[in-house]
Amino acid sequence: MSRFFRHFGLVNRHRWHVFTNGCRCGIGFHCFFHDLSKYHPKEFLRSVKYFNGKHSPVFEERLQNDYFSFICQRHTRRNKHHWEYWTDYFQGHILAMTMPWKYATEYVCDMLSASYCYDPKTFTKEKTLNYFLARANHYYMSDATREYVAWCLTRYRDLGFAGLKKKDTQKAYEEITARHDRVKVYDALAQVDALPPRANEFIIPSSLQDKQP
Repeated sequence: MSRFFRHFGLVNRHRWHVFTNGCRCGIGFHCFFHDLSKYHPKEFLRSVKYFNGKHSPVFEERLQNDYFSFICQRHTRRNKHHWEYWTDYFQGHILAMTMPWKYATEYVCDMLSASYCYDPKTFTKEKTLNYFLARANHYYMSDATREYVAWCLTRYRDLGFAGLKKKDTQKAYEEITARHDRVKVYDALAQVDALPPRANEFIIPSSLQDKQP
């Protein structure tokens, strides 16, 4: 039962911080509706089952379920602030559409909140940027989305939310998207390392041990 309430409290704290982050970035009303799907029984109860407070229930489910996460599938296909929502498949290729400004900015607010909520004692302004840069090359994002998110997190590291005013992020988004194709076609998988045949043999590398939902 404690996992039920601990996960419920974490979801509430996470949503609150996304909302306050969104208010500072000029998308507060939009972020008020962030992650509502996490309260749906199909998503919530499965997350409770895999909750351990150290890392995401999604990651824990992968370790216990042959790498496949039903939580991730349900959540990312219902929430447009996830880059996975903007991916498609065509004739053996992975296609990544550039995320609209509003959802890409919500994604930034989401990551900042996640970095803080899972481990507030070690949170620093550069933590989320470092987390993103360590993983960005194996995310199926468009070049514009990847550059914009990195730009936002770099601005946050250097200036805090003062660097993420709506007029500034919109201007940067317009400049960045003008330089790149709207859709990136991936001809090869962006793999990190080979996975062991069984998920219970997976050893969590230090680069993935940061506490993140």
